[in-house]
Amino acid sequence: MKIEPARRSPDHPAITPRIGVLLVNLGTPDATDYWSMRRYLKEFLSDRRVIEAPRALWWFVLNVIILSKRPQAKGRDYDKIWNREKNEGPLKTITRSQSEKLAASFAGNDSLVFDWAMRYGNPSIASRLQYLQEQGCDRILIVPLYPQYAAATTATVADKAFDALKEMRWQPAIRIAPPWHDDPVYIEAVTDALQAELAKLAWKPDMILSSFHGVPLEYLLKGDPYYCQCAKSARLMRERLGLSEQQFATTFQSRFGKDEWLQPYTDKTVEALAKSGVKNLAVVTPGFVADCLETIEEIGMENRDIFLENGGENFAAIPCLNDSEPGIKVIRHVVARELMGWV
Repeated sequence: MKIEPARRSPDHPAITPRIGVLLVNLGTPDATDYWSMRRYLKEFLSDRRVIEAPRALWWFVLNVIILSKRPQAKGRDYDKIWNREKNEGPLKTITRSQSEKLAASFAGNDSLVFDWAMRYGNPSIASRLQYLQEQGCDRILIVPLYPQYAAATTATVADKAFDALKEMRWQPAIRIAPPWHDDPVYIEAVTDALQAELAKLAWKPDMILSSFHGVPLEYLLKGDPYYCQCAKSARLMRERLGLSEQQFATTFQSRFGKDEWLQPYTDKTVEALAKSGVKNLAVVTPGFVADCLETIEEIGMENRDIFLENGGENFAAIPCLNDSEPGIKVIRHVVARELMGWV
């Protein structure tokens, strides 16, 4: 009996022993027009990790109320910070650069393939996992670009990744990098970068605020560790800077809706400080690895205006680590640590 040679299906991945590293950040709309913003906001605000309200009620609120007005308002905000040269949001520009510079830092190791994705918007996690598998990766390290863990950020990246795995016949092995909120390399990088930016100012801040993205208070009460990790990051930064709690305070920004969120609120604190006589204020955002709407527009524009309109004189929004050398050092450190045993 003649035995036919084995044939490979046309869509069968050509697996070779390579390892993928996928950086994932929150996301950005494809454009600032109404429909682009609506698609982005609907995907984001439909995530059950982000909004934990009862589904039937939230469907009505989201589709009938929020998505009728919010896309225009947020589109105007994004338009203020849009990278017109590349026609994209700054988060996409910076995350791409972080991936490219990270790859360059591992130059010479041909077993590694680097890529990046957005949890909401494009490029999607599913498309980039497929790309990495097509490059021969049978093991993939996913790095959610959040120093502090939250169910609404880190966990939802894992959710989306495993949703994609459900559709794969041949699944790669997956690792999800844990947060690095108290890693000495991260603390050193953010405090040194802060000091370097402060040294450029022609004035000295009377106070520094460490502003983190907020989440509903209910999430903390349900057991989410985010608040505690933010508090520890800020404490370690403050101790390394040799400052008191009166000189270096922690606040939370970007609240949404009527529920109580983590406090103190950044905007209310900025207003109160200006009214109390603080004239010089700097705000650092160590929960973000890349500048985005929340840091450039919300802190650098909205909160600056609040401070100046209420009696403040000098305001500095400290840039994130972005794709700077210290920023890439932190990401490389996390990646190298989590690749142990694979590389």
